[in-house]
Amino acid sequence: MCPAAALLLLLLGLLLLLLPLRRRGAAALEPAGRAVLITGCDSGFGHLLALRLHRLGFTVFAGCLCPDGEGAQRLQREAAAGSAGRLRVLRLDVTRARDVLAAKEEKCLLNYVSPLGFWGLVNNAGISTFGETGWLSMEKYEKFADVNLLGSIRTTLAFLPLLRKYKGRIVFMSSIIAYFTLGNGIYSMTKAAMEKFCDALRLEMKKFGVLVCIIQPGNYARSTKIQPPVSAEEIWNELSEEEKEVYNKEYVEERANFFNSIVNAGSTKGNEVVDAMVHALMSPAPKARYMVAKLKEKLLVFVCAWFPTVVMDSILSYALSN
Repeated sequence: MCPAAALLLLLLGLLLLLLPLRRRGAAALEPAGRAVLITGCDSGFGHLLALRLHRLGFTVFAGCLCPDGEGAQRLQREAAAGSAGRLRVLRLDVTRARDVLAAKEEKCLLNYVSPLGFWGLVNNAGISTFGETGWLSMEKYEKFADVNLLGSIRTTLAFLPLLRKYKGRIVFMSSIIAYFTLGNGIYSMTKAAMEKFCDALRLEMKKFGVLVCIIQPGNYARSTKIQPPVSAEEIWNELSEEEKEVYNKEYVEERANFFNSIVNAGSTKGNEVVDAMVHALMSPAPKARYMVAKLKEKLLVFVCAWFPTVVMDSILSYALSN
C-alpha cells in the first residue's frame, strides 16, 4: 500500500469513527409500555442501564447473577425512589439454560403484554481476565466462552420469538478488544466471535423488523470493575511446571504490572457507554455499531482493522515491550 493511499484510508476511517450519533427527523420512541430485559445488572453498565431505562419510563427486568447480593439490592433501593413496580430483579446466570428459561417464563414478563410489549434484550453480562495463551487452563477457556459468547447466544435464542413478535431490539456488549489484544486474548476471542454472531443475526432479523446493535466500549475497567487488578503471585502459582520452565517469575511480574497499568488508566465515565445503549434502544434509526472510546483507542482499532497484519503486530509488540 502506497503512503498516499494509506493516508487517505486513515483520514476516511477517522471521519467515520468520529461522526456523531446520526440525527434523523423521526422522534425517539415512547418508553411507556415497553419492556426490556438486561443481563449482568449486578454492577457496571448493566446496573447503570437498568436505572437509566427505569427513569425513562421502561419496564425493566434486571437479570442478576446474585439477586440477593449487594448490587441487586442496591439496584432495587435506587429504583424504589421512582416507580419500583417497573423494575424487577430476576435471577439470571446466562450459563444455565434453566435460569434463562425461568426468566422467559417469569409471570410478570409473560403477562406483560401491552400493544408494545417486549421491546428489548440487552446482552451485557460478561467476565474478563489476564493471561498469555499458555497460562490459562482449558477449563478457563470453556468458562469464558460460556459466559461471554454462549451466554449471549443462549439468551438471544430464548427471546427471539418475543422480539420478532414485537419487532424489538437486541443490543450486545462487545469491546474494542474484539480487534486486538494486549494480554487478555481470552476476552478478545469471545468478543470477536460475538461480533460475527451479531453480524449474521442483524442481517437475518431485518426481515422481521428486529434491529441488532453492538456496543464497543474502550477501556472502562475502572467504571465497570469487570477486571480487578491481577496478582503476579497468583498467576505464577497457577502456572503448570511446563510454563514455569519457559517463563520466569520476573517476566510474569512485568506483564502483570503492565496489564494493571492499563486497567488503572480506564475511564470512570460509564454513562458515556450507557448513552450509546439508550440510543440503540430508543432511536428510530440506531447504528449497527457504537464505538465509545478515546481517540487513540479508535486509531488503534482503525490500524488493526485496515492496515496489513505486520503493521498491527509491530504496533502491539512495541506497546508490549514498553
